[in-house]
Amino acid sequence: MTYTVEKIGGTSMSRVNELTETLFIPNGVLDDIYGRIFVVSAFGGITNLLLEHKKTGESGVYARFADADNDHGWHDALSRVAIEMQKAHAAVLDHSADVAQADAFVSERIAGARNCLTDLQRLCSYGHFRLAEHMLHIRELLSGLGEAHSAFVTSLMLQRRGVSARFVDLSGWRDQGEVSLDERIMTAMKDVDPATEMPIVTGYAQCTEGLMQEFDRGYSEVTFSRMAALLHAREAIIHKEFHLSSADPKLVGAGVARKLGHTNYDVADQMSNMGMEAIHPKAAKTLRQADVPLRVVNCFDPADPGTLIDDRPAESAAVEMITGLDIVALELFEQDMVGVKGYDATILDVLTRHGVRIVSKTSNANTITHYLDASLKTMRRVERDLAERYSGAEVSARPLSMASIIGRDLRGLSVLTKGLQALANSGMACLGASQGPRNVDVQFILERDDLQPAIKALHKQLIEGVTPTLKQVA
Repeated sequence: MTYTVEKIGGTSMSRVNELTETLFIPNGVLDDIYGRIFVVSAFGGITNLLLEHKKTGESGVYARFADADNDHGWHDALSRVAIEMQKAHAAVLDHSADVAQADAFVSERIAGARNCLTDLQRLCSYGHFRLAEHMLHIRELLSGLGEAHSAFVTSLMLQRRGVSARFVDLSGWRDQGEVSLDERIMTAMKDVDPATEMPIVTGYAQCTEGLMQEFDRGYSEVTFSRMAALLHAREAIIHKEFHLSSADPKLVGAGVARKLGHTNYDVADQMSNMGMEAIHPKAAKTLRQADVPLRVVNCFDPADPGTLIDDRPAESAAVEMITGLDIVALELFEQDMVGVKGYDATILDVLTRHGVRIVSKTSNANTITHYLDASLKTMRRVERDLAERYSGAEVSARPLSMASIIGRDLRGLSVLTKGLQALANSGMACLGASQGPRNVDVQFILERDDLQPAIKALHKQLIEGVTPTLKQVA
């Protein structure tokens, strides 16, 4: 029997009870529900409380522990996590015995984490031990709490409904040994039979590679993709609360945005570069190399096959998606740059040191411009470092936005020209535009306030005005 490995994100997990008779037990019939392995994220908002808020940066337990002047900050934050976890599972469990089990699980895990942090704090009060050396391990420990909780609760919920669900904990809780990610997955799955039971697996996996060091909060997709590759899954499936569409339906209109239906990993990478991840690029690489196709579906629209992502090229040229993000343009101008080597390497070193993600770049004889996904606060530090290195240069950072047209094959469509015309006709000035020879994306640099109007104008010109030619893959 071949299996599917399926991932459910945090927002959908917060409504996991609504998925019982659509995703887990279609139409409430227990026949033919197995052969599926589910990898789950933490309930929505829990990881923000454990680490820090992904969008606002508000401190969670991890950040408060790292900056603790006293014990009260992180202790209170951890207590808040326990309360919110209990609220989350109370909202999806409908039997008092299950709620009691989930409460006990949360209490045991939170108490264990609290004792661990307290002991580490006490140990590091001695000069021979440095807290900074342990912070990555603390970040991983805290992250694992969220996924362990959601996987345990989901298992309880399904068992109550007659499903042979098994909680598979990859978080390494109280595990004495050190193992690789592959060993962690294969050991946990050794005695599991997906043909007769439904594994509910934690999205976080403790391993010697240290998932958070490289992937930070993208670790659940790495676990998901590696499991699909190791188990030779027939298909990897990501359940989201929306379809992959030609643009944000909230922006261009739900009846106007088109479901992609079929695309490839190249387009998925371009989407990720624009901050609109269908899947983490490293996870996509794992699936692509293992020849496992990926399907992205709307878990609240179970009858729709969603969008298939594989390695196949497009059958015909077409624009598939219009998207965009806010960026910061970092410009370094020095009149004497022409013919001198080393500027690029120095800038890259500074950006890497500050953890800044590069979206795109342009250069000419005496100017290098990087378009970056970073806060202005971080950019001030970058500017300062570059000004010290190149005292005669003009270094500036400016908030802008980037709109992007993406497709597997844009050849012969005059997308750059038509895009510039659409923007001009809508009264917007394009500050820069670029198209590479591979013809998979075109980028337009705009003022911040012009991003949403630009996406709507480009979508209207290049997608709404074109008859669909992409096949919808079942």
